[in-house]
Amino acid sequence: MVGSLSVEEKKQLITRNLQETLGEDKLQKVLAERDLKIYWGTATTGKPHVAYFVPMSKIADFLKAGCEVTILFADLHAYLDNMKAPWSLLELRTKYYEQVIKAMLSSIGVPLDKLKFVKGSDYQLSKEYTLDVYKLSSLVTIHDAKKAGAEVVKQVEYPLLSGLLYPGLQGLDEEYLKVDAQFGGVDQRKIFTFSEKYLPQLGYEKRIHFMNPMVPGLAGGKMSSSEEDSKIDLLDSPANVKKKLKKAFCEPGNIADNGLLSFVKHVLFSLFKEGEGFEILRAPDNGGDVTFNNFADLEQYYADNKLHPGDLKASVEKYINRLLEPIRKTFESPELQKLTAAAYPPPAKVKAGAAPAAAAADENAPHRLDIRVGKVIEVARHPDADTLYVLKIDLAEAQPRTIISGLVKFVTVEELDQRLVAVLCNLKPSKMRGILSEGMVLCTSNADHTVVEPIIVPAAAKPGSRLAFDGYSGTPDEQLNPKKKVWEKLSEDFKTNADGIAVWKDNFLLTTEGEQLTSKLANCAIK
Repeated sequence: MVGSLSVEEKKQLITRNLQETLGEDKLQKVLAERDLKIYWGTATTGKPHVAYFVPMSKIADFLKAGCEVTILFADLHAYLDNMKAPWSLLELRTKYYEQVIKAMLSSIGVPLDKLKFVKGSDYQLSKEYTLDVYKLSSLVTIHDAKKAGAEVVKQVEYPLLSGLLYPGLQGLDEEYLKVDAQFGGVDQRKIFTFSEKYLPQLGYEKRIHFMNPMVPGLAGGKMSSSEEDSKIDLLDSPANVKKKLKKAFCEPGNIADNGLLSFVKHVLFSLFKEGEGFEILRAPDNGGDVTFNNFADLEQYYADNKLHPGDLKASVEKYINRLLEPIRKTFESPELQKLTAAAYPPPAKVKAGAAPAAAAADENAPHRLDIRVGKVIEVARHPDADTLYVLKIDLAEAQPRTIISGLVKFVTVEELDQRLVAVLCNLKPSKMRGILSEGMVLCTSNADHTVVEPIIVPAAAKPGSRLAFDGYSGTPDEQLNPKKKVWEKLSEDFKTNADGIAVWKDNFLLTTEGEQLTSKLANCAIK
């Protein structure tokens, strides 16, 4: 089939569903002469999840177009990115990535013999590569290095030098892998333009760059390995898939920030064989079964409120389980189960004199708190309490939440209106002077309670996105049991440190992008 494709047909396959292509003229020229050589790299950090099917399905397109595809397991990048993968786990995680990505590709029918798999450290420690890193460091400004990694490298207040090296290494990979093009998410755009600027200064050719759109997570926002509820793990059981999809953000008629529809578009429709469509199975009373042979019709049908979110979720659940079942079976082997446990050991929190215990299993671990970014969209004084505000807060749910907050004496209406705040969302709703409050705005307070202010949320954070403590993962309680005083116990260790950074027992509270939450008040309680 590949041999019978025209240049235009190959180009259409290569570029379909991409958000952007840099270097289309060069793409046309190469395809007129020979097949394209492309690489896709992945840093071996958190566990791959179902969103990885988006690049996998695009790799299937590349192969259909006759491209030579290299998959890079970027182990050194994983370490350089603020040590997301500790040195001791680097080799194990690289092995896990190789096994799970090969299982994913097999699941969607991609022949592995047409792919080349490379580990970064196999060539990135060579004399020639190292010398080029030094040459590049003599050309690149700190400003350009920081700018290039801003969307990809974990951003912290005091960045390590390693994070500044990251974009340069990714650029050099294009030369050392001898490819025409690099493929990645649109969040890589600044690294791609960095490569286009600096590789020619080393005497190397400027490459083509293909960019996928970022697929929203199940909770809205980017699907993230570190945000448990935003993603479905490749080894999740059918019961867990159902549970996570049940919680997924899927507002009726909303097609703009819908992770389920994005998955259908970028994964399922690109994998369907000719004549195959997306099936919705439902009772005759709800409209009966319907099949969509193209995504545009499905999207319009949903936008017109002709398809209930529950029916969409049920159909996506069926297709996700169909993709995951071969991967689950592959990882039933004792060797791969042992590899998974070794590569991703549960985070251990050790108390003096105590044996290590898995944080996720600790009943007093902070992953139980459902803390999310909210945006205050309305502020009013409580009609029956002079010290209370009635806030309407957007948490990317179907309706804004009503939350009562005792900030009248400390923060003005103008300071609160349109402000991003951190909201504890799984407290039991309770009435405060006759009005039901559905959560709590987290604030810092000095010892004598004369200064109180909401903790500061980074401006780039998205309403509805989950905030999590570094080193802890897991699903929050659906509702904290007030009789067991879970919040009261956990809040004893929830504070700002000497630098005014929000921590729980020295573990930073982070956005999905790895940014810290802060306060002007240092060494103060957060309540």
